[in-house]
Amino acid sequence: MDKPQEECGVLGLWSPEPLPVAELLQLGLFALQHRGQEAAGICVSNGKDLVIEKDLGLVTQVFDEARMQRLRIQGANLGIGHTRYSTTGSNLRFNAQPLNVRSSKGILAIAHNGNFVNALQIRQQLLEHGAVFQTTNDTEVMINLIARYAKLNLVEATARAMRELTGGFSVVLMDRQTVLALRDGNGVRPLVIGRLSNGGWVFASEPPALALMGASLVRDVRPGELVWVESGELRSMQVLEPRPTPCAFEWIYFARADATLDGIATHPARIRMGEVLAQEAPAQADLVVPVPDSGIGAAIGYSRASGIPFDYGLHKNPYAGRTFIQPTQEMRDLKVKLKLAATPAVAGKRVVLVDDSIVRGTTSGRIVQLLREAGATEVHVRISSPPIKFPCYYGIDTAARKELVAATHTVEEIRALIGADSLAFLSEPGVRAAIGGPVCLACFNGQYPAGQPEEEVRKEALETEGASAL
Repeated sequence: MDKPQEECGVLGLWSPEPLPVAELLQLGLFALQHRGQEAAGICVSNGKDLVIEKDLGLVTQVFDEARMQRLRIQGANLGIGHTRYSTTGSNLRFNAQPLNVRSSKGILAIAHNGNFVNALQIRQQLLEHGAVFQTTNDTEVMINLIARYAKLNLVEATARAMRELTGGFSVVLMDRQTVLALRDGNGVRPLVIGRLSNGGWVFASEPPALALMGASLVRDVRPGELVWVESGELRSMQVLEPRPTPCAFEWIYFARADATLDGIATHPARIRMGEVLAQEAPAQADLVVPVPDSGIGAAIGYSRASGIPFDYGLHKNPYAGRTFIQPTQEMRDLKVKLKLAATPAVAGKRVVLVDDSIVRGTTSGRIVQLLREAGATEVHVRISSPPIKFPCYYGIDTAARKELVAATHTVEEIRALIGADSLAFLSEPGVRAAIGGPVCLACFNGQYPAGQPEEEVRKEALETEGASAL
């Protein structure tokens, strides 16, 4: 796949009175489906019973009528939900979330977006203290860590776990009585708070989920903050020192176009990226064409700033769904044609093709070829992010560094590889200016504000020593 793969979507709901919790969470997960399409799960409780249903697949596939019926427990008033893309832990059913664990305090359930960079070290410590792990993902590390501090109340135990874990993460968790939500100190992964008309509370990765559940946006969870519902009121604890560096890719690609995160609207930010890109990398052309859907905002901005007309030169098949890498080269080549087709608008035109990123370069090359086959006389590729040269350790699967084309090729070499007439990327200052706030740019510059896994630091040190010895 020639895109950074999605992270995960998390949801939490608490109501002062019984509600159709399962249905509301299912609606919210539909709004977060773009954040993960490998698995989905919902956990609900009525204060006594706690039921979890989850499986591999899309929300529509997982929550058939039989599963929804099992989630409709009488008097349900709280629950959490999750859509998953696997970053740590393989795509197997037992890794689907929410996860649950039994402690002396009762049953806890958790849904998590992101990665803990010190998960392996904490996992080993927990194993030495008798913890039992049933999955291969790092979410289970946090829930076991919380269970280890069962002598504390749930809020204090969660806060203690937050202080021990590092990385980029947002989490919702619950017991039978309440829901908690938290965000890492850098605010790398997003999380927002909403209010229901009946006085209930909703937590979600993005605001569009709140709207679909009938909740109004209150605010973002602050970096390093732990919030929970107590006696119907929202309580807050600033557990970690806030050092805001949210993931730039939320505005470049991940978040929905109608989302606003940390006070910055996604679609206008993408338009600004295109405007800056047009200033940094102008092109002599007749048409600006977006790669749908992720390149649309930046293409609008590029068109506005350059004065070159905008048009849909590529049609996206809305029924193709999520396609996976096929076992033969022939099938891989057909995958792009399944999703995209060039329109007659590009015939005889010099085209500026705008997309949000290039990971491996394979898909970009096939799209350029599609446009040439449809009669485009020139194809100038413009990317609304800098070259991706480093892996992400905070919940995005950007592939191993050796598979990142910009880590091993110059811009000119990438241009030749994808068959474009010219190629340019948005600069790091351009990204910052377009978003208008502090952001994490680790996948572009290798500077990791929320830390790196120890094993990666050691590997880099050995590689540096080896290079110095040559």
